Amino acid sequence: MADVSRPRPRAVLLGVQLSNVDDGPFGSSLDELARLGKTLGMEVVGRVTQKRPRLDPGAVVGEGKLKELADWTGGSGRVHVGPPPRTERKDEGKEEEEEERDDLDSSGSDESKSRDDSKPRASVVLVDHDLTPSQARNLERATGAEVLDRSAVILAIFQRHARSREARLQVEIARLNYVAPRLRETGGGRDREGGGIGGRGAGESASELDRRKVRDRIAELREELAAIERESGTRRKRRSDQNTVALVGYTNAGKSSWMRALTGSGVRVEDKLFATLDTTVRALHPESATRVLVSDTVGFISNLPHDLVASFRSTLDEARDSHLLVQVVDASDAAFPAQIEVTREVLDSIGASENPRWLLFNKADRLDAETRARLAREWPDARICSAKDPADVAALRESLVTFFERDLEEGTITVPYAQQRWVAEAHSHARVVSEEHGETGTRLVVRATPAVWARLRAGLGVTAKPPATKPEAKVEAPKVVAAPKKKSAPKKSAATAKKPAAKKKPAAKKTAAKKKSAGRARKTKR
Repeated sequence: MADVSRPRPRAVLLGVQLSNVDDGPFGSSLDELARLGKTLGMEVVGRVTQKRPRLDPGAVVGEGKLKELADWTGGSGRVHVGPPPRTERKDEGKEEEEEERDDLDSSGSDESKSRDDSKPRASVVLVDHDLTPSQARNLERATGAEVLDRSAVILAIFQRHARSREARLQVEIARLNYVAPRLRETGGGRDREGGGIGGRGAGESASELDRRKVRDRIAELREELAAIERESGTRRKRRSDQNTVALVGYTNAGKSSWMRALTGSGVRVEDKLFATLDTTVRALHPESATRVLVSDTVGFISNLPHDLVASFRSTLDEARDSHLLVQVVDASDAAFPAQIEVTREVLDSIGASENPRWLLFNKADRLDAETRARLAREWPDARICSAKDPADVAALRESLVTFFERDLEEGTITVPYAQQRWVAEAHSHARVVSEEHGETGTRLVVRATPAVWARLRAGLGVTAKPPATKPEAKVEAPKVVAAPKKKSAPKKSAATAKKPAAKKKPAAKKTAAKKKSAGRARKTKR
């Protein structure tokens, strides 16, 4: 059967090297843009670059480079200022043909002619910068091709790879925020709507109506996303007392590969940019006495659109609320130092700068011995390993378990046989060192976090006191606080001694009454 697959769209890259950018980072940025285009299914056929102190406000590059770009796309290479008058539009095609013929005669470049004849033209222009609406419009007029800046390419990839409802809402909000300021009049009889009483006067234009519809749609999507974020926040709160690790890093650094190696889950692993957008949480496998949850987050990239960062904030909160961040770095990429810096900036922007962080150089199987030795010297605190090596996976897993067991408190509790469910609770959320069954119940020696200890004591009805293995904890029960109270005892006895003295007053009254009765008796005798 004949191959009926659709041909891949061809794209040409356009980049401007500013005065503060070196050749290395500039080349890496263009290579990354080519990979972004490949992820979208495009075939990059050429590059047009220029050194300038700043972007041209009209068409990004100068006139000469604009004509060179038009040679790849078949455009005129000129930007027409304003629409041509309607009376001249009939002869517009003839004038353009004459201008193109003059340009070809003046250029006299045999190389460009042979290139135009031998290679198919590009239908898309990928610009390695963020463009204003006017710059994008002028480039489209000059090249006659579709123009996508870096943000538009990233948004298109996110829109294609989003699978969950939350990810689709986040991408749609970011896309509408990007499209709203770029809406413009397209003609076709869409005049202003009638305004005022009786339809007199000019009302809203068609573009203004479109912008208002976009704003209303964004408001609806945000309300729906807020409800999903509340559910996600509730799930994160339930995991707050558990040990959590977040895999973060640059896109296509190998986070999903480590997620699959550490947890045994079947997460999607592809050699593409932004292959994973949804956050996945799985338990460390095989599970140990200390349960550890590992989460795979969305990857980062340089010049990530701010609207995407804002829309994916709830997804990035998974990294902010984790107890440990494992930053995965592609050690085989020559631009990994810049990728480390980009990841650090994004983590700082979401408030995760204070979280403990490990640096993990991945894809060590692609490095030679000299490169590995150099990385070990320059990054002594980093771990150089590969997700494909079972020994490296086992070593990292053991390091994670040891990390979360460093702050555990060891103590002894006795669980009555009528409350044996707390034995299962201890096994689920703590590390049980030993277990003995006695006459009154089960005696456990447990290593757990303070939060787990508080829950076990509350469930068993035990007063809040330190673990039983610490001997000084039991001695503190009587404490010396009772001594000052005994010193105040003499004061209380003195006060009580005065009270009997006050009770002698009734006795004095009795003696006075006896004297009066005796006097009366003497009077009667007389």
